[in-house]
Amino acid sequence: MLRINRQTDYAVRVVLALAQHPAETRLSSAEIGREMLIPPTFLPRIVAQLAQAGILITYPGRDGGLQLNHPPEKITLWDVVNAFEGPLLLSECLLNQQACPFESHCMVRPRWGRLQSVILKELSTTSFRDLAEEAAAQQPLIISPEA
Repeated sequence: MLRINRQTDYAVRVVLALAQHPAETRLSSAEIGREMLIPPTFLPRIVAQLAQAGILITYPGRDGGLQLNHPPEKITLWDVVNAFEGPLLLSECLLNQQACPFESHCMVRPRWGRLQSVILKELSTTSFRDLAEEAAAQQPLIISPEA
């Protein structure tokens, strides 16, 4: 089954939570976890990986928190998926044609390539600004009194 892992899903939620707030807003990881229903045990590792990928900036201390490193319109679903999953590959034959016993005469390989292209295009053209706007249209943004 082709699917993203739980950490990737949680990472998307972290970035979306920040994208739903005004630019340069800092939120605590605890606040994001509560807002996006992410178990606290997952957050430190996810935040560290997002920071290492250059998607988030972390600020330590009492007045610290998490902030997007780029405007949400510059961060795509592909950025997050790639940071957690690595390159997307629907079939080994797309990477290594010799892995297929039919090699250049395979009738399925071109279809795998087209499907992979469609998925990559959708991931790379969907920004977190798009997702935040879609989320805002579905439900009102709830900002805690602490913000």
